[in-house]
Amino acid sequence: MDKNGFLVNSAGDYLNGWPVDPNTGVVNQNTLTPIQVTQTVYNPVPTGNVTLSANLPATPANSPIQSDLDVYDSLGKMHTVTLNWVQGSQNNWTVQINSPDDVNAADLGTADVTFGANGVQSGTIGNLAVNATDPGTVSTSSYAPNTAATVSFTTDFGTGSQQTIKLNLGTFGQTNGVTQYAGSTFNLRGVTQDGVPPGAFSSVSTQSNGNIVINYDNGQSRVIAQVPVITFNDPDALQRQNGQAFTASAGSGTPLAESAGTNGAGTLVTQSVESSNVDIATEFTKLIVAQQAYSANTKMVTTASQMLQQTIETV
Repeated sequence: MDKNGFLVNSAGDYLNGWPVDPNTGVVNQNTLTPIQVTQTVYNPVPTGNVTLSANLPATPANSPIQSDLDVYDSLGKMHTVTLNWVQGSQNNWTVQINSPDDVNAADLGTADVTFGANGVQSGTIGNLAVNATDPGTVSTSSYAPNTAATVSFTTDFGTGSQQTIKLNLGTFGQTNGVTQYAGSTFNLRGVTQDGVPPGAFSSVSTQSNGNIVINYDNGQSRVIAQVPVITFNDPDALQRQNGQAFTASAGSGTPLAESAGTNGAGTLVTQSVESSNVDIATEFTKLIVAQQAYSANTKMVTTASQMLQQTIETV
């Protein structure tokens, strides 16, 4: 990158590419522009969806069972949301959602979770409902086979607006997400969420398909442009400029921008430096032979000159 963030080569020539829409990720192949890397902060993204995968024990040794979710607010600050699971009877659980950082109340509400109902096999979610005695801000999805079993809640982290988070517990009637099988301890399999903390510019990289990617220190990345391969009907007719630069001529034809590896365009090799195609050992051998031949020719000229000089002196 130069001082203004443009990608350039050693001669200062700009690298051109197709711009990529930062919101949709769509590549605009109708225009080629110099690629500029902006070292801006990656804006934080508030958590909107959380997916929980775990097994609730059929015979819990302790009650309630506590599991924590880490979520981000609109400013990128991390907060902990606590789920307290209590088994009321066989196959029937309640989950109380607590948010200690909520400015209004830590208790956001409670939902009832039933396993093995509605004809599904024992251990899989069969029904969700808002607990009538402690509804809070909780809402649940209705039972339908092979649809998402979700519990939504709204919290206020003091950022100026309330934040609704949807907790995905799996699929109704299937054994993914949260299950209830034999055991006495809670088994957490995994938690994922779509919130992102703020991130600072870390580096820029190039992919084999020509994508120019900005990397941030929060683990996120963003594609800002795609480098195409320019083809000509007769590339041998290009006019050479200084260094590795060429310009189109009447004989080369119109330049065509193609995605790497398509429509006859070559592929890209990234993070590499082109090696020399000269074999040093072979070239040194040829140099020695040429040097000896030159020395032999020099001696022949010297000998001929001496013979001519002797002939002149004799005459």
